[in-house]
Amino acid sequence: MIMAASWGAVDLDWRIIPLLIFGWYLLLKRWERDGVLDRWNATRVFGFILMVRTKRGLDLLEKVAKPRRFWRIYGEISLWVCTFAMFMVALVVVLAFVGALLSPPDVDPPSASELVAIPGINPVIPLWWGLIGFIVALVIHEFGHGLLARGHGMRIRSFGLLQLGPLPLGAFAEPEGEELFKAPRRERQRMFAAGPATNLFAAFVLLLLLGGIAGQFASGNQSIHVTGIVKGEGADEAGMLPWDTIETIGGEDIVGLEGFRDVLDQYEAGDSVLIGVLHEDGTRETVTATLSDKYTYYQNLGYSEDQLDTLSVNEGDPFLGVEGLSSNTAGIDRLAGPLSPNVEYSALQRVIIAPLHVVTIMIIPFEFQGVAMHPNEEAMLEADDSWLGNLIGKEGLLILVNLMFWMMWVNVLLGFTNLIPMVPFDGGHMFKDMVHAGLSRVRALGRKLKLWNFHPLWVDQISRKASNLSSLGLLFILLFILVIPYF
Repeated sequence: MIMAASWGAVDLDWRIIPLLIFGWYLLLKRWERDGVLDRWNATRVFGFILMVRTKRGLDLLEKVAKPRRFWRIYGEISLWVCTFAMFMVALVVVLAFVGALLSPPDVDPPSASELVAIPGINPVIPLWWGLIGFIVALVIHEFGHGLLARGHGMRIRSFGLLQLGPLPLGAFAEPEGEELFKAPRRERQRMFAAGPATNLFAAFVLLLLLGGIAGQFASGNQSIHVTGIVKGEGADEAGMLPWDTIETIGGEDIVGLEGFRDVLDQYEAGDSVLIGVLHEDGTRETVTATLSDKYTYYQNLGYSEDQLDTLSVNEGDPFLGVEGLSSNTAGIDRLAGPLSPNVEYSALQRVIIAPLHVVTIMIIPFEFQGVAMHPNEEAMLEADDSWLGNLIGKEGLLILVNLMFWMMWVNVLLGFTNLIPMVPFDGGHMFKDMVHAGLSRVRALGRKLKLWNFHPLWVDQISRKASNLSSLGLLFILLFILVIPYF
């Protein structure tokens, strides 16, 4: 399936999946019988998943984990970050469930390929960038678990990979089971939190790097472009097209969005103006457009007088009929967000907005069908006259942009997915230990006040049941959200 996906996203025929899985199961059984799995230090789990172990990386882990005190502090910070993020993830899932109940979606159900987060199969995850991103994110995730395990004195037996045929399903750091079971719950929570937290911290570091790379780009044209044309309005009737660059209006050069607004404000509804445009194919043309009334246009869209007053839209204001006005560096600015040198934010605003931007970048591949930037936006960029721009040029910079973006995107995806409070995700293990810790404090308080004295096994039983019910409830919610579009 991966080989087929190298030519682009493909639509899976789910009827052949059981046959492929059964064939893989038979192959694993034969390898197990012939001793091949023993030679590979591998075992079968759940019957048809291959667990491959390796000692590689353990020496590096031991060296990096030497400052134990540092990693314990790191683990505590990770736990606080992941606790907050875990409850936010749970809240989003519950709100999505309530929204699906109250207002069932009327969109077409997702295709089979859209339901699996497999690079090249899912249409929004490109094959090679996706594979690189998943491999890096999985290594970061499991190394985070390993560092905290060693930071608290727990030994790591091996690292490993879970595979279904040629597809990597996940990775793992395998601690000594008895040491993990006997470890204090706080230390165990830190270890579970370290994996997703390291993914989220890595995503933030990648955003910083992406912001630095954004500063290596420039635009050869300081004009603005449009991504859409309103049908029946002046621009449409004049023959303007999406992705046209507006270079002049009435003979005046257009520099930036403010320049466009300042020049257009010199006219009124009903005026005819000459507009110099650069088409996507590189040809230039001067067209004549008749400006319509912006006030009337928005009224026809359903805006009230109060809303128009709030927007400072008055009768007679000129409207060209274009949408998505953007600077020619809009593509890289969208990726770098508050860290782009082309946006005007204070240092404090950049610090506050940056973590939120790391989350909002998740929608970009869905908007652009599996690419970080629209090809037309890439075409508008040029390498700046800087040491890095001169060294690798525009194409090299774009490779770095895609590398940083997809590694960041996959790290965010992996980090938040693992914080869903249901087993076997890290969030599920954290939630179980949190419930146990809370019940233990309630038990201790009751004993101190001589109000109640629950048996310790009662705490274990209730925390286990709470974890099971949480996992089953969230599984039902997630399946419901996925299935309801089919009805």
